[in-house]
Amino acid sequence: MARKQVAAAIEETAEALVGEAPTVEADHGTLSAPERAEAFRRLSAHMPGRTKGAKGPKDQPDPFRSVVSCLLSAQSRDVNTAAAVEALFALARTPDEMLALTEAEIARAIKPCGLYNMKARSIVRLCRELIERHDRVVPRDRAGLMSLPGIGRKCADIVMSFAFDEDVIAVDTHVFRVCNRTGITNERTADRTAAALERDVPDWARRDGHFWLIQFGKSVCLSRRPRCETCFLNDLCRFFTATGGVTPASP
Repeated sequence: MARKQVAAAIEETAEALVGEAPTVEADHGTLSAPERAEAFRRLSAHMPGRTKGAKGPKDQPDPFRSVVSCLLSAQSRDVNTAAAVEALFALARTPDEMLALTEAEIARAIKPCGLYNMKARSIVRLCRELIERHDRVVPRDRAGLMSLPGIGRKCADIVMSFAFDEDVIAVDTHVFRVCNRTGITNERTADRTAAALERDVPDWARRDGHFWLIQFGKSVCLSRRPRCETCFLNDLCRFFTATGGVTPASP
């Protein structure tokens, strides 16, 4: 995957993480382990994944840029987040360079993404933390990432997946909806869904699982009008079994 594609995927995923509150229609049950493995096998056959294109070390996005992108994505559309990231990193590319800017300068650069004054303060805190406690290096592990100001489980998983090429399934709104609607998981929060995926997803599906699930959620298992009748998972899907594909009452 090319660098720009990876960066766009980070920003798109980060937007989905904050774009809407996770909801599920009802508890329709959970797939068995063999059913879950079959669901991922079909997803791998029908949905694009990052391993289908060659990706070398130079295609890894800058971890610092990834963390900042996640911070800027809150309540912002991907196009606005991308504009803010480009403007900010045209001025400064490292924690030290960003701290050389004033908060007002940072705020002006990131204005397209909204909440720019609050986010400028968060960026300053993040940069200070990286310099003072992490020797200017973004942590690679989840605990280290979550120790950074403003970074929770979901953003940590994004950075681990995209910046450090770890086999982690970040749970955005698409992944949350697909997993808890079909029965791949049966949870009520994004963090619990992420923990269930980490526990139950077959090892071979971890690398591309996020990509398969998010594309499936955007093209087939839509929020308001899922395409159940033509879905290649409908014989496994707990929602379809229980409702016959009746349009959900809520996203």
